[in-house]
Amino acid sequence: MNVVVVESPSKAKTINKYLGPGYKVLASFGHVRDLPAKDGSVLPDQDFEMLWEVDGASAKRMKDIADAVKSSDGLFLATDPDREGEAISWHVLDMLNKKRVLGGKTVKRVVFNAITKKAVLDAMAEPRDIDVPLVDAYLARRALDYLVGFNLSPVLWRKLPGARSAGRVQSVALRLVCDRESEIERFVSEEYWNISALLKTPRGDEFEAKLVAANGKRLQPRAIGNGDEAGKLKALLEGASYVVDTVEAKPVKRNPGPPFTTSTLQQAASSKLGFSASRTMQVAQKLYEGFDIGGETVGLITYMRTDGVQMAPEAIDAARGAIVDQFGQRYLPEKARFYSTKAKNAQEAHEAIRPTDFNRSPDKVRQFLDADQLKLYDLIWKRGIASQMASAEIERTTAEIIADNNGEKAGLRAVGSVIRFDGFIAAYTDQKEDGEQSDDGDEDGRLPEINARENLAKQKINSSQHFTEPPPRYSEASLIKKMEELGIGRPSTYAATLATLRDREYVIIDKRKLIPHSKGRLVTAFLEGFFTKYVEYDFTADLEEKLDRISAGELNWKQVLRDFWKDFFAQIEDTKELRVTNVLDSLNESLAPLVFPKREDGSDPRICQVCGTGNLSLKLGKYGAFVGCSNYPECNYTRQLSSEGGAEAEGAALNEPKALGTDPVTGEELTLRSGRFGPYVQRGDGKEAKRSSLPKGWKPEDIDYEKAMALISLPRDIGKHPESGKMISAGIGRYGPFLLHDGGYANLETVEDVFSIGLNRAVTVIAEKAAKGPGGRGRTAAAALKELGEHPDGGGAITVRDGKYGPYVNWGKVNATLPKGTDPQALTVEEAVALITAKAGKAPAAKSKAKPKAKAKAAASDDAKPAKAAAKPKAKAKAPAKKAAAPAKKKKSEE
Repeated sequence: MNVVVVESPSKAKTINKYLGPGYKVLASFGHVRDLPAKDGSVLPDQDFEMLWEVDGASAKRMKDIADAVKSSDGLFLATDPDREGEAISWHVLDMLNKKRVLGGKTVKRVVFNAITKKAVLDAMAEPRDIDVPLVDAYLARRALDYLVGFNLSPVLWRKLPGARSAGRVQSVALRLVCDRESEIERFVSEEYWNISALLKTPRGDEFEAKLVAANGKRLQPRAIGNGDEAGKLKALLEGASYVVDTVEAKPVKRNPGPPFTTSTLQQAASSKLGFSASRTMQVAQKLYEGFDIGGETVGLITYMRTDGVQMAPEAIDAARGAIVDQFGQRYLPEKARFYSTKAKNAQEAHEAIRPTDFNRSPDKVRQFLDADQLKLYDLIWKRGIASQMASAEIERTTAEIIADNNGEKAGLRAVGSVIRFDGFIAAYTDQKEDGEQSDDGDEDGRLPEINARENLAKQKINSSQHFTEPPPRYSEASLIKKMEELGIGRPSTYAATLATLRDREYVIIDKRKLIPHSKGRLVTAFLEGFFTKYVEYDFTADLEEKLDRISAGELNWKQVLRDFWKDFFAQIEDTKELRVTNVLDSLNESLAPLVFPKREDGSDPRICQVCGTGNLSLKLGKYGAFVGCSNYPECNYTRQLSSEGGAEAEGAALNEPKALGTDPVTGEELTLRSGRFGPYVQRGDGKEAKRSSLPKGWKPEDIDYEKAMALISLPRDIGKHPESGKMISAGIGRYGPFLLHDGGYANLETVEDVFSIGLNRAVTVIAEKAAKGPGGRGRTAAAALKELGEHPDGGGAITVRDGKYGPYVNWGKVNATLPKGTDPQALTVEEAVALITAKAGKAPAAKSKAKPKAKAKAAASDDAKPAKAAAKPKAKAKAPAKKAAAPAKKKKSEE
C-alpha cells in the first residue's frame, strides 16, 4: 500500500477513487506549518534560519499521515503544481523525516495539472523528486515578506499611529492606487469641440462624417479648443458643397487572444461577470477540484494559478475537434495556434487555464453547477475554444470627403466596418474595462454605398463641446493588469494582495473602483518619503525576477536575502532618529491636496478659518491622523481627513460650526460640527452641551434643522405598552437603532424606523423579540445554507449557516466560523468536521473569565496562499504592541 498526500479532502476522495485499493490518499489541508506570529521566527544573524510552528489541527493530520506512512510501501507527494504546492510537499517530507517514519521508503513527487483520471494516472506513472530550487524560492519569498512586515510595520506604528501594516507587494500595490488618485487631483480639464456633418448620398442614404482637416492642415484629436474656433469651422461647413474624394474598402483580420492566465481570468471575470478577484479564485478552485458527473468526480478546468498561455498538444487537438463539431469546418484554421506570454517575468511553467475536456460544453454541465460556477466555466470554455478558432474577417471602409465653401476647404472622414466572417467572435469577444479605449475606435456599424467623385447633400452640421477627463481610478481588474505589466507580484498573490488592502482599510471599493482611504494615502506618502526604494516599481519587479531566478536554480536564495537585508536593516535603523515632526512636515507637503484642499473663496487653505491666525497641520492621535490648528488649546478646531481624499475633503469637512436654528424648548442654538470622529450635531455650548453623531449613511450636507432636532431629541418616546403600561422609546446606540421597553432592547432594521415607527408596530417588534428568548437581540435563528449530513463520529446533523459575523458550521451546540474566503457552498463534510473538532477542542478555554491577550495582527500577508486549515478564533484588537506583528498563518485554498 502506498500513501498519497494531497491538499484538500475533496481532492483526496476523488483521487482515491482513481487510484484504487492499493493507495491511501490523505489530505494535508493546505500548509502543515508556518512561521509563528511573533518576533524572531526568521533569524538574519543565524543566516536566516527559519523557525516553524505546527498548530494543533495540523499536528493531528501529520500524525495520521505519519501513522499511515509507517505501514506503507512508499509515499507520493501530490500537492498542487506550483511553488506553494512544492513547499507543502517539502514541509510534509521534512516533518516525516524528523519523525523518523520513512525508514528508507521510496518518496516521490507527482504533479497533475487537472483532476481527471487520465491526468492523475499519467502523473503517477512519471514521478520525480522534490524541486529544491522551487522550494528555495518559496523560502526566500516567505522570509522576505516576514522580514519586511516585522520590521517595517513597527516603524509605521511608532511614527504614524493608526497605520495597520506594510508589506513588500501590498505597499507597492497601494502606491499604484494612491499615485492614480494624485494624478486625478492634479488633472486640469481642457475644453475641446467635435464637429461632424450628417450627409446624404444620391440614393437617399444618410451617414455621418467627422471633420479631420481645415485650411490645408490636419486636425489632431481635441485640436479645436474653444467655441469661437468651433463656430468658424461650423460656419464653413454650413455653407459648403460636398463631394466624395476617395473610397477605400480594406479587408482586415482580427485574431483571437490566448487562453486565460490567472490574471486575465480575474480581469475578464471582473469585466463580464462583476466578480472580485477573490470570488473568481474561489469559484475556479471548485471547478478545478471537480464535481460528480455521471458517477465519477472530475475536475472541469486545469490548475487556476498560472501565468502560462500555452495549451498541451492533446488539448489543442481536442479543441480543434470540438470547433468542427460545434461551429463547423469553416471555423477551424489550417494550423493550430501557439501563444507566448508578454507579461514581465512570466514563468510559463504550467498550461493556461482551460477546460479539461472541450467536448464538455457549458450546456452539458449546467445541471451540476451553481450560477456562479456555470458563469465562470462558460467564460473559460469559450475563451479556450476561441483561442484555436479562425480569425474574424472584417471589411473596413474609409470615405474621404471634401467640403468647399467658395475656395475655403475642409476635409471630413467617414469610417465604417462590417464583419464578413465572425470566426472566433462566434465563441468569445473581449469586453473593455471602464476608461479603456476600444480597439475599433469609432468604427461602429457599416456605411451605405458611397462612390468616389459623387456629390453629397448636407443635412445637418453638429458641433459638440467636451472636456478632457482625468484617468479613471483602478478597478481590481485593471490594477491586476498593471501589476502584471510591471512584474509586481505573481499570479497566486494578486487576490490576496487586494484583500489585504481592503482588510487594512487602506482602500475603499465604490462601484468597483478602488479609492484610497486617507489611511492608505498617509502610509504611501510615509513610505515614499522615508523608504523610497522599497516602494519603487522597478525595485519590486527586480526582486520578483530574482525570486524567479532562484526557482530556476540560477541564484542562491540566502545570498539574495543577505543582499536585501543589509540595505533594508540600515534603512530601518535610520528611522530610529526620525522625529514625528519631521514625518508630519513631509506628509503636509506630499499630501497637500488631501490635507489642505482648495477653498471656494480662494483663501489660504492652511490658515485656520475658526481663529484666523493658526496654521493647520496634520496631527497624530491614538486613532490615526487628523487636521488640527497650531493655536491649540486656545483654538480646538479639528477636522477628519476625508475617506476618499482629494478636493472633496473640504466639502465633507466643516471648517466652523454651522448654525441650524434654535431649540424651541431650551432656547439653545443647534449647530452642525465636525470632530475627530466625524460630523455631529450639538445643542448649546460647553461641557454640558448635548451631542449626537450622524448615523451611518447620513451626509453632513443633508442635515437641516428638522433632522438635527430629531437627532438631538433622541431617545424618542413612542407610547406606553398596552399590557405593561410602561413607556416604549426608540434610539440609536452602539449597535444600531433599537427599541427600549422595561429594561429590554429590540433591534430595529433601519435608522429611519427610529423616527417613524408607531406604537402598534413597536409592540409587534417587542413581542417578536420576546418570542425568540433571551439573547435573541432581535435576530431569528440563522437559516441553513447547506445540509452536509450526519457527523461521522458523534452523529447529529452538520449544517452551514449564515450568521451575523459571516458563515459558520453548526453541529449541536458547537459553532465554528468558516475561514475567511471559504465558499460555504463548496464546504465538504471532512472540512466541516475538522473545523468542529478544532473549535470543540478550544471550548473549555472559552469559559474562563480571564480575558485572553489579543494577538498582534498580521503585518505582511500579501505574498502567500492561505491554508485550508481551520482558522484560529479572532482576538480583539489592542493598541499597537511594542514588537511588530507577524504574518498570520497562510492558507492555500484561496488568494
